Amino acid sequence: AWVNSLSMGMVFFCSPIVSIFTDLFGCRKVAVIGAAVGLVGLLSSSFVSTIEPLYFTYGILFACGCSFAYQPSLVILGHYFKKRLGLVNGIVTAGSSLFTVSLPFLLRVLIDSVGLYNTLRVLCILMFVLFLAGFTYKPLVPSAKDEGGKKGKFRFPPEKKICNFSVFKVLSYQIWAFGIPAALFGYFVPYVHLMKHVKDRFGDSVPEEVLLLCLGITSGVGRLIFGRVADYIPGAKKVYLQVASFFFIGLMSMMIPLCHVFGGLIAVCLFMGLFDGCFICIMAPIAFELVGAQDVSQAIGFLLGLMSVPMTVGPPIAGLLRDHLGTYDVAFYLAGVPPLVGGAILCFIPWVHERQKLKERAKPVDGETTEKMLENESTLVSDATEKPVTEMESGF
Repeated sequence: AWVNSLSMGMVFFCSPIVSIFTDLFGCRKVAVIGAAVGLVGLLSSSFVSTIEPLYFTYGILFACGCSFAYQPSLVILGHYFKKRLGLVNGIVTAGSSLFTVSLPFLLRVLIDSVGLYNTLRVLCILMFVLFLAGFTYKPLVPSAKDEGGKKGKFRFPPEKKICNFSVFKVLSYQIWAFGIPAALFGYFVPYVHLMKHVKDRFGDSVPEEVLLLCLGITSGVGRLIFGRVADYIPGAKKVYLQVASFFFIGLMSMMIPLCHVFGGLIAVCLFMGLFDGCFICIMAPIAFELVGAQDVSQAIGFLLGLMSVPMTVGPPIAGLLRDHLGTYDVAFYLAGVPPLVGGAILCFIPWVHERQKLKERAKPVDGETTEKMLENESTLVSDATEKPVTEMESGF
């Protein structure tokens, strides 16, 4: 369990570093090298016979490789798609839902037939496909390295280009980067503890795997639907979709303890999966709207890094509550509060973003009027100097 937790945490902890490398060397190199590192980590894990080396091979090496391969896949889409960016993100992220539904069954068959170590070697095929797919990335937005050095010469760009903390100067991004982690303190509690809650309440009489199936299927559907819907919502108003996602997920989390029939839990999971897909698929389009294509890599990286803290802290706190109270009911009630609070914080983003846009539009106008005044003054001066000259010429 600790190996798996370390692996999930490292994927998000590495995100700010990945964003810096993506800006420096481009999406293609980072994705290819990340997939190669992940392949080495997964393959070496299949030859380990004790648990201790797995902390490094699987918990760190494989997870870091996955992190370096994952983030460029979000950034590269914005290089090619603008009007249909939401739909494209929905299609791409729906792939993870497809594997969420199918991979557990495949893993169970593989482990029963060929064992754990050979199963890891089979999964290396997927990492190799990811390695090959990375070569198809062709960034259209120049990287910081390209801007920092001349053609044919390698020179690191300025420090401000490497660690682009200027994204935090954008007030709407500040609110977004604070609101989403605030919501995630309770967001993942149902995903971690729902199966244990079902066993505590219903025993072994119900197939709890059905709930994961429902979450995976509706999450994929939600990514496709809301990704398309996001394309019709202008600018930063796309954030309202995330607000709705947090509201419904918080509400569904609070309803879990009230479900005394297994069918009620299925309905709750269907809604949770739908709005989970909405939250995930529009993350990249919102980042593009708030900071622009040039800074989006580090904007997403910093956000994912901030997300790692509540994702790591929230579920253990819920587990402690269950240990003290003997039930998950209070944990699920409290888990619904942070998404509601985070959603309320995000409501301010469209208003703040519009005000920022108005200020930016006002600056060029002021510059134009200043230029026009200077031009008028120069023409007056030239007219004044030309008149005596013409008078002198006429006198001669």
